[in-house]
Amino acid sequence: MKLLRNRRLTFTVLLVSILALLMGGCGTQPAAQDENEPVKFKIGHCTWVGYGPLYIAQEKGFFAKYNIEPEMVIIEDESQYAAALAANRIQALGNVVDRDVIHYANGVDAKFVCAMDQSYGGDGIIASGDIKTVKDLEGKTVGLDKASTSYFFFLAVLDKYGVDESKINIQEMTAGDAGAAFVAGKLDAAVAWEPWLTQANQREGGHVLISSRDFPGYIVDVISVRQDFIDQHPEAVLGLVKAWNEAVDYYKTNPDEGNQIMAKALSLSEQEIADMAKGVQFMGTEENKSFFDETKATDSIYYITELASQFWTEKGVLKEKVEPAEIVVPRFVQEAAQ
Repeated sequence: MKLLRNRRLTFTVLLVSILALLMGGCGTQPAAQDENEPVKFKIGHCTWVGYGPLYIAQEKGFFAKYNIEPEMVIIEDESQYAAALAANRIQALGNVVDRDVIHYANGVDAKFVCAMDQSYGGDGIIASGDIKTVKDLEGKTVGLDKASTSYFFFLAVLDKYGVDESKINIQEMTAGDAGAAFVAGKLDAAVAWEPWLTQANQREGGHVLISSRDFPGYIVDVISVRQDFIDQHPEAVLGLVKAWNEAVDYYKTNPDEGNQIMAKALSLSEQEIADMAKGVQFMGTEENKSFFDETKATDSIYYITELASQFWTEKGVLKEKVEPAEIVVPRFVQEAAQ
């Protein structure tokens, strides 16, 4: 299979972010333009089906409808995300919530304006036959990547089931290596994503212990936009959110054509896109309304931001917590739903 989503959290991003902030004046500002001209800006993202509806919005004219002309910039190395945003080489980014919390904490002033997709079965913990519950992981050897969203997901699972991480023998490796090692019988369990979840049964007794389908709202991609761009072009940000919602709606009713558009844009086959999309739930108007509802105790952008901030602070990645109200901007989701 070709390149899937790069979920690694490269901690050198902390240094890169600081350097980028110092060079912020060197970034390219979106050119001043006539009010009748479309607002041009750049959105960064890696190769992942969850960002594919951006290309549907482009292809079907939804961006043009709202007088915006975003350029999608594929960035596979996550260590470049924070630097690109801080230096204004891109004005928006599609990325996972827990990692964008880290970027924000380290000085990248970009805010959450819209949810894009959530992992819904595409990530999980695969385990040997004798591991029936999360509690059974105690005393076992689990392969996972601590520098990734996989680790955040794992911590969330342990927290829910009251399992102490210190009672588990963690072997650090990439998700792909963890999946392969598990299938080869070298690990008791692994935190991985597709295709390893499907392939877990290649090992006798191997099964999916917990998947992101059991933890909706934990691994969520969002659109983050620089605060200065929000201030300068609020109508363009609203247009972006509306266009995204329309693209998701279009995909839901035209999946074959949508897969074709996304496959071409992301240089993947239509079958690869279709397979990847099975583990993803795209978030349109109604899903965003629910996810950006501050009154919900769980399953919201506020809850997952608080949880990510708490976990990364406890692990020493952040010096202090990020308050959800600092980074979440709900107005565009609310206005787009009207």
